[in-house]
Amino acid sequence: MGALTENHRCPRRTFSRVVDAVITVAIGAALGAVFTFAIDDRPAAALILSAAALGAVLASAVRQAIGGGRI
Repeated sequence: MGALTENHRCPRRTFSRVVDAVITVAIGAALGAVFTFAIDDRPAAALILSAAALGAVLASAVRQAIGGGRI
């Protein structure tokens, strides 16, 4: 083990990675549900749930694609 350099970053702990992933999924789910309400005045519950699930999956995929998703 050598001396630490200026570019050294300590590895992230499991708790902070899980919190980041949960926040990303929650934001994606909320955006999916809001988008459903923007399209339809009174959407069915199944439509809201499926849109929220799709939003969560897409948000997680985008997070992994930009390099921040090393879970």
